[in-house]
Amino acid sequence: MLTVSTVNVNGIRAAATKGFTEWLNATPADVVCLQEVRAEPDQFPAHLRAPEGWHTLIAPAATKGRAGVALYSRIAPTSTRIGFGTPEFDTAGRYAEMHLPTLTVASLYLPAGEVGTERQAEKERFMQAFHAHLTTLTTEAAATGRAVLVCGDWNIAHQEADIKNWKANQKNSGFLPEERQWLTSVLTDAGYADVVRTLHPGVEGPYSWWSFRGKAFDNDSGWRIDYQMASANLAEVAASAVVERAATYAERWSDHAPVTCVYEWDAAAAVPGQRTAVEEAVTVEG
Repeated sequence: MLTVSTVNVNGIRAAATKGFTEWLNATPADVVCLQEVRAEPDQFPAHLRAPEGWHTLIAPAATKGRAGVALYSRIAPTSTRIGFGTPEFDTAGRYAEMHLPTLTVASLYLPAGEVGTERQAEKERFMQAFHAHLTTLTTEAAATGRAVLVCGDWNIAHQEADIKNWKANQKNSGFLPEERQWLTSVLTDAGYADVVRTLHPGVEGPYSWWSFRGKAFDNDSGWRIDYQMASANLAEVAASAVVERAATYAERWSDHAPVTCVYEWDAAAAVPGQRTAVEEAVTVEG
């Protein structure tokens, strides 16, 4: 069995003082994907920079104090990669991969946009470039028998069931028709499955982000924007998916909650003679 968790920590240093450390110590996850860490590796709390029992990959943003993604894995990676080959975004702290023996797992922090601004144009450029990489990964998976899992904060609510106040947000970034159509193309053209939605069809949510303002958390007025997107072979063996929503507002250590999925997949198994083109091309970070 393989357990994977993903969460936007809203700043690793702040989260560490509010409960993230205790959560990491208690999690049964084999792999943890983090987004919006907002820290250089040497700025991580010492006990989170290279925790005992974990292999760590940190991809900070070139702009200090912004974005940043990281991965923790109990399984030793064969190689790692930061970025996806697009110069504009490769140092933006928005994407990192670990290649385990039978699984490529990635942490993604897709840009948040704002309609009518450069931020939205940047988001659209990222989406276009990233779609090509997503397709490359699933093509490799189909050819080799490996699996792909892209986890993270995608900053798009795909369906009306993925956002509580969908009617009021139809013209806002994160729920624009063109963004939702792009996410549909990830599921169709690029060959991924939304694991949480597959295991929880026909229900509202489960939401994974709630604003700190007002009573959004108390009223469960949230967005489902944190996804585990899996290649078909991995999605077929998904056994469970939960959002680890805090019991109370006071117990939150981020405005997001961890999304945790369990797969009947052995990510540490040897695959004799297989080395994918993606692996051959990656830059080994550690």
